[in-house]
Amino acid sequence: MTNDAGIRPEVPPSGPGCVECLQGGGWWFHLRRCAECGHIGCCDSSPEQHASAHAAKENHPIIQSFEPGEDWFWNYTTEEIVDGPELAAPDCHPLNQPAPGPAGAVPADWTRHIHQ
Repeated sequence: MTNDAGIRPEVPPSGPGCVECLQGGGWWFHLRRCAECGHIGCCDSSPEQHASAHAAKENHPIIQSFEPGEDWFWNYTTEEIVDGPELAAPDCHPLNQPAPGPAGAVPADWTRHIHQ
C-alpha cells in the first residue's frame, strides 16, 4: 500500500535519538522517525512510547523505523505497513549508538521495563 500523505521526504530527522528521552534522561528500546516532521521518538516497546504519543498529539500518523537496516513505514491510524519514499539522510541512528540506548542510560534490568 502506498501512502504519501503525511510524508515529507525532504525533512531531516530531529537528531540521533528520542527527543523526549534525551531531554528527560530516559532511554529507548528502538527508534522511530515521524515521516512528516522528522521527530525521532522511541517505539511502543520502549518505556515511554514517545513516537506513538507524538503521532497522536501532532496528527502525524506515519513513521519509519530509525534502526540500521530497516526502511519500513507504519501508519498508526490504519495500523498497516505502508510504502513510502526515501527520506532525507541519515536514515538511522548512529551505528555506534547501542540499542537499547542511549549508552549509559539503560538500566541493567531493561528487559523488565519494555512493553511486549
